[in-house]
Amino acid sequence: MSLSPAPAAEGPVSGRDMRIVALIGTGHFLSHFYMLCLPPLFLLWRAEFDVSYSMLGLSVALMSGTTAVLQTPVGFWVDRWGARPFLVGGTLLMALSVSAMAAAPAFWMILPLAVLSGIGNSVIHPADYAIMTGSVNKSFMGRAFALHTFTGNLGFALAPPVIALLVGVMGSWRGALLTVGLLGVPVVIAILLQSSVLRDQAKPAKAAEKTSSREVLLSRPMLLFFAFFLLSSMAGSGVQAWLVTVLGKLWGTPVLVASGVLTGYMVGATAGTLVGGWIADKSKRNLLGMVTVLTLVAMTLLLSLGLVPMPEVLLPVVAVAAGLALGTSRTPRDVMLKDACPPGQIGKVFGFVSAGLPLGSAITPVPMGMLIDFGHPGLVLPVVAGLLGLSLLCAGSAKESAAAARRVDVVPAE
Repeated sequence: MSLSPAPAAEGPVSGRDMRIVALIGTGHFLSHFYMLCLPPLFLLWRAEFDVSYSMLGLSVALMSGTTAVLQTPVGFWVDRWGARPFLVGGTLLMALSVSAMAAAPAFWMILPLAVLSGIGNSVIHPADYAIMTGSVNKSFMGRAFALHTFTGNLGFALAPPVIALLVGVMGSWRGALLTVGLLGVPVVIAILLQSSVLRDQAKPAKAAEKTSSREVLLSRPMLLFFAFFLLSSMAGSGVQAWLVTVLGKLWGTPVLVASGVLTGYMVGATAGTLVGGWIADKSKRNLLGMVTVLTLVAMTLLLSLGLVPMPEVLLPVVAVAAGLALGTSRTPRDVMLKDACPPGQIGKVFGFVSAGLPLGSAITPVPMGMLIDFGHPGLVLPVVAGLLGLSLLCAGSAKESAAAARRVDVVPAE
């Protein structure tokens, strides 16, 4: 009979922990990088293939939509058969799909390759969190989660300029796509060569498996965590999509200055993930309190951008602080979800709950754009703050429900 991997131990941070985070983080970087490597090519594709903008957007929509839809079923498979084969296969599928786009003679051939890349990308979140939970020392778990998020954000940030640079140097979008696609191959080889340090999450004893997987995902704590992630993503998407426009409409802020404000917000949010990881490791007993305080600070600062006229030089400072507060709250949020997961079900839970992130990003831009169309730009940031407030209500209820469920589980039978 095969033995389940031992749970991650409590102990000092080691070089092995850093190797694990580097391997997982590199794959996560590529997954985000590949999702944003197509938009910089749209104008070139439009000229070469003579397709509409909606068709160009379909390539990204198919990649993102496939990822969101498949995350939960892949999470089931990760929990059942282990994360490492899916991590290797998914990363390789992403890399080869993007590489194959370089040879597409017609635009319609790019679309199924985008779907294949989305299939590969769908394994990343469930597999990564399952491996980190089973492999990384508990004392380093918060920072591991933070570095994981940071590498993904870095992939988003670097994709457009890297693709643009490669196209400029090579003079061909095909060469650029082939180059970035093939970068995934050495990453897969590294994961295979270093796979001995990657352990799967601990499996529960058969006697401890009291509820079905469906009951776990549809339980009150997990549905509330899903709502928490969904609402947080809706708020973040609203800021990213419309902050520049809102500042221009309300205060006449020049586009260059407003773009700098948005950049400041994004830099603060990205840096905040690393700060949040350190805080989560040092203060594990009151994660909900930290998430609440930090989110309230972010809400206040974002509201001030839309309600209080201020000098242009102050706008980026407030935006950086808002992003830093919100980014810092994200790693404790992820650790809270990990702590609420039943043993052996990290993959499906993170696959299900994190699907709320792309869904939230898809929901918000259109209705908030309608507010601006109808002459109410001043309502956008208050709506963002309201969404963050609702997310806090869901977070508190999820934490309480998860704690209540654990108390019920440990009550001895009569």
